[in-house]
Formats: sequence, C-alpha cells, structure tokens
Amino acid sequence: MEISGIISAIVIGIVIGVLGRLVVPGRQRIGVLWTIAVGIVAALLGSAIAHGLGVADTDGVDWVEWLIQIALAAFGVLALDRARARR
Repeated sequence: MEISGIISAIVIGIVIGVLGRLVVPGRQRIGVLWTIAVGIVAALLGSAIAHGLGVADTDGVDWVEWLIQIALAAFGVLALDRARARR
C-alpha cells in the first residue's frame, strides 16, 4: 500500500468512525483515537465485504459500501463502549 492509500484510509476512517459514532444513541465512553481506529478498521472491512458482494465498484457514489462501513463502525463503537463500561 502506498502512502497516499494509507492517508486516504485514515481520512476515510475518521469520517466513517464519526458517522458510526453518531448512529449509536447516547453517550459513548471512548476517546477520539479509538473512534478513529474503529473507523479505519470498519472502512477496510466494509470495503472488503462490499467487494465480495460485488457492490464496491459502481458508477457514482458507492452508497451500499458506505452503509456497510458505517454499520460496521457503529457496531465497533457500541462493542468497544460496552467493553469499557464493564471495567
């Protein structure tokens, strides 16, 4: 992966993480860095899932891919918040 790919993954991960955090109701007890990390992982996993489903490369905006990524980020934020709440 080139440096431009890494930078774009980080930027997309930030956006996906924030959107995923907005989807989860209530207050989350995780920090900004964890939100970004969850967003990056969700963006990468969501892209792989969308590619596997054949919806990753469409004409225009890849709405299905975005929805998969945001759903994964919301699940990741919720899971991390629940894990931190137990401590």
